[in-house]
Amino acid sequence: MATQPTVETVSTSADKAKLAGAALLVVGAVAVFYALGKQDLWLRVIALLLVLAAGVALFFTSEPGKQLIGFGRESVREVRKVVWPTRKEALQMTGYVVAFVFVMALFMFLTDKTLEWVLYDLILGWKR
Repeated sequence: MATQPTVETVSTSADKAKLAGAALLVVGAVAVFYALGKQDLWLRVIALLLVLAAGVALFFTSEPGKQLIGFGRESVREVRKVVWPTRKEALQMTGYVVAFVFVMALFMFLTDKTLEWVLYDLILGWKR
């Protein structure tokens, strides 16, 4: 198996500026939404979404944004490698879980009632 070399990225001042700009755009989107308070709701929502989209776009041009995109791609690639159970296997395992839960619930009920009987009827002598 070929191992991928680890790459250590250094956060540059340009990346920090992009992240700060993206954060300011997100805050600005909320400010624009409320600043347009006298306008129609649809106009306010469109302005909010446009400024938010600009902030997200700016974030994805920075190094952390590119790393996030790479992580997403690798995650999709790994999910494609998963061997999913067949319908029959899934139903069998679900049946096992339901049966186990039923048995445990019955055990807990019987344990509770036995302890209740021992404590209240035999030890304390309380009759209901």
